[in-house]
Amino acid sequence: MKTLNLYLVRHGQTYYNIFNKLQGWSNSPLTQKGIDGAKDIGQRLSKVPFAGAFCSDTGRAISTAEIILDANQVSQTNKPHSAPYFREEFYGYFEGTDINQAWYQAAGPHGLKSIGDIVEKYSFDTAKDFLKEADPFSMAEDHTEYWQRVDQGFELINSDPSLHDGDNVLVISHGNTLLSLMDRYANGRYDLSERPANGSLTRIKLVDGKIEVVDYNK
Repeated sequence: MKTLNLYLVRHGQTYYNIFNKLQGWSNSPLTQKGIDGAKDIGQRLSKVPFAGAFCSDTGRAISTAEIILDANQVSQTNKPHSAPYFREEFYGYFEGTDINQAWYQAAGPHGLKSIGDIVEKYSFDTAKDFLKEADPFSMAEDHTEYWQRVDQGFELINSDPSLHDGDNVLVISHGNTLLSLMDRYANGRYDLSERPANGSLTRIKLVDGKIEVVDYNK
């Protein structure tokens, strides 16, 4: 049995976060507040020996990972392994649009008004499916497409031959990805109406590739 301790950090604040725009596979740079927030979590984790580091191939995730690793005093890992498996949900046509307007268009045909309404009545997986239905190009990820991709990311970590039982692994993640993970694996332990903060820490364990939630949004 191999257990890996994953430290999931939401990337630092970006300009799209300020402008309330959806940024899944699209990207905007870290703000100064985002850089400072990444430095803060870097200091919090500076004494954690990371055997590996992973992130999506978006600039905001790579920048956050590099800042955290630069602050680490006990790890030999100094560069993250970036891969598309770790990207945020793909919002298709709605990439870069106002968050409230996009989710209103997804929720409206079902008699609802927001992603909060969808999640309260159904789930985050259903929200993905509704957004794909509303996408005129049908390019947004539904929940099946999303999890097929994200699960490959966790398999990449679990199968990494350089990682051994008990190792700590840094993973830079994204807001809706963290919410989706909690929705799927935390068994209702957390109030998911509260979004994870930029620069926040969520911890999970990979036990022979299976996810166990330790804590959320610290």
